[in-house]
Parts: sequence; structure tokens; C-alpha cells
Amino acid sequence: MTKIIVASLLLMCAWTVAAQPAGDPEAGKTKAAACAGCHGADGNSMVPTFPKLAGQGEKYTAKQLADFKANTNRKNELMLGMSAGLSEQDMADLGAFYARQKLAGPAPADESKLELGRQIYKGGDLAKGRPACQACHGPKGAGIAGSGYPQVGGQYADYTLAQLKAFREGTRMNDDKMLMRSIVKDMTDEEMEAVANYIASLHY
Repeated sequence: MTKIIVASLLLMCAWTVAAQPAGDPEAGKTKAAACAGCHGADGNSMVPTFPKLAGQGEKYTAKQLADFKANTNRKNELMLGMSAGLSEQDMADLGAFYARQKLAGPAPADESKLELGRQIYKGGDLAKGRPACQACHGPKGAGIAGSGYPQVGGQYADYTLAQLKAFREGTRMNDDKMLMRSIVKDMTDEEMEAVANYIASLHY
């Protein structure tokens, strides 16, 4: 059973990321000045509802910006306004800049939730056919940058929880092949809170 789940996940994780222009981190640094108010000058946001972008994969960041601009499968009024004037090159440059920044450290986490979160993140749930989070996001949450799978380690629990719920409720739909939606569709709030807190505690 475990082998079947792992094999299925590997097929699902074969995320084809559309070709993007090469990003220029120096150009991205200048363009990122407009983002600093929410995400911090170096991508280390100080506000739990705004994600940390430092160290995030270039492809992932560029894709999210493109999705915000398209305003179809990932909607956010603030980010729609911020991304509306960006070109593909701008998005690639911003992605390149943030990819080269260093994540400051783990985020605050509720220690009472870490054990359940660790179990789900590391082992998934065989009974429900739910794969381990680390299969795509890595044991320490570093993600798989080349495949477009995001860095999640050290992310604020508030932000991660909001995204997990958005995938479950179908208000966020920009996951390739419905991967995240299929994984979280039957997760409880308690499980999501545990995973979000465990992710917050990770650092590499």
C-alpha cells in the first residue's frame, strides 16, 4: 500500500512548469521595493498573514504572481493590484531576487500541536491514502525549486493554515492536477492547524 501511494505521488509530483524567462536578481531587487511593505525588504515578512518569500523557488514565485494577475484560479484583491502591471520578465526577476535571499529562521509555533503535525507531515495517513507532505516539500520544508514545489519550512502558521483551508474549500485552485486539493479535501481543522504549526517550526 505504501509503495502504491508513493508511486502515485511521484506521478502527481511531475509538475510541468511552463517555460519562463530567466530572472535577473539585481533587477528583481529594485522591483521588490514595492513589495517590502508586506513581505520585508529581503522577503522575511514580519506579519503572520503575509508570507515569507525569502528563499522561495524562482519558478514558484513567478507562477504565483502570474496567477494573481490572471485572477482566475488564485484570487486576492491586494495581489491583483500589485501584479497587474508586471510583465513575465518582472515576475521572473522578482522570483530570482527572493530565491537568493536567506530565510531568517523558523516562525513561532504552538508546541502542543507539533507532534500531530510531525506525524502528518512525515508520514501522511495510509488509511486515507494521504501522502506525506515531505514527499513534495522535503523533510525540512525546503521544497523542490526546479519542479516548482514551494518552500514551506519556517512559514507562518497563520498563512499556511489559510492556504490549506483555501485549497480544501476550493477558493484556491492553482495547484497542478488538483494535487493539493486532493490531499487536503478531508483534513480536519485540527490536522491543518497541527501541520501549519509543524511547518512553522522547520528551518534549514
